[in-house]
Amino acid sequence: MSSKPKRVVVAMSGGVDSSVAAALLVEQGYEVIGMMMRLWSEETMAGGAHNRCCTPDQMADARRIATKLGIPFYVLDTKEVFRSTIVQFFIDQHRDGVTPNPCLECNRQIRFTYLLQNALALDADYLATGHYARVSKDESGEFVLRAGIDAHKDQSYVLSVLGQEQLRHALFPVGEFGKPEVRQIAERFGLPTASKKDSQDLCFIGDNNYRRFLSDHAPDVMLVGPIIRRDGRVVGEHTGLVNYTIGQRRGLYVNSLEPLFVIDMKPEINTLVVGTADELGRTTLTARRVNWVSGKTPPKPFWAEVKIRYKAAPVPAWIESLPDDRMAVTFDSPLRDITPGQGAVVYEGDRVLGGGVIERPQ
Repeated sequence: MSSKPKRVVVAMSGGVDSSVAAALLVEQGYEVIGMMMRLWSEETMAGGAHNRCCTPDQMADARRIATKLGIPFYVLDTKEVFRSTIVQFFIDQHRDGVTPNPCLECNRQIRFTYLLQNALALDADYLATGHYARVSKDESGEFVLRAGIDAHKDQSYVLSVLGQEQLRHALFPVGEFGKPEVRQIAERFGLPTASKKDSQDLCFIGDNNYRRFLSDHAPDVMLVGPIIRRDGRVVGEHTGLVNYTIGQRRGLYVNSLEPLFVIDMKPEINTLVVGTADELGRTTLTARRVNWVSGKTPPKPFWAEVKIRYKAAPVPAWIESLPDDRMAVTFDSPLRDITPGQGAVVYEGDRVLGGGVIERPQ
């Protein structure tokens, strides 16, 4: 007597990656359910209040794919939880003078908490997404998160928030392929999304102008204030801390004989700190909200590689666990782009060990 096929909810976006993920799972014999989240977006957005991850066109494409694959398709109203967690997080982090990565938080709170819970409520065994990453098991039975085969598309960085319970239910079908192969697979299945462009940038900001968005939704973050050197000398005036990021050189409008860069922000006194390239680099960082994929905090310091931004190259580093879900990271050479609010993700080869959110230096 044949066993019942495993049930999988596929997070569909109307794009080629999630479409191919669904098609591959159908081909592999899973019982597949398509699900799309309706996310919050601005009411004032040109063309209506449609998040770019779930515009009417995106939703129509996802429905067409589901129909072609012969799978049920549902839309999950996620607007309020998305607004109260991800959008508010984005605003609050900017108020705190840091540059957040909303995709990390979305995977933590929306996809692999809220959506996963809804998938499990449908008696699904798995939640599948179109992320370029892989899940495997090691010899001890522990679930392992690995980078996608395609280094240019790898999205393991933004999945570093996942633990054993999430990975137990996670499938990433396109992680074994490069992007060109994924488009070829879409053509093989006759999917209309085969040549569709990738979506990018912040999905809830329709015009992709995050400064305008913050000006409209949090005008207090746009207050002008002093630009100072480390010794306290005032050298100019900034137009609002959210208009700047660590390492920025252009747009400072400060008279100086040598190039100056943003090296720190002090939101408590609404002050921007600038300095030379030598002052910009740092060899250390601390991170909070650290998640270890294994669920076990490393008991001893160790060498690994760390990515400090999504598109950054991994850099050798000395990792030390700290109390309260924090870690200290020390690099051999100064890095110029250590940006508070971004993720510091720890790798051992292609294996993701964990990651946390970079703190502002004390």
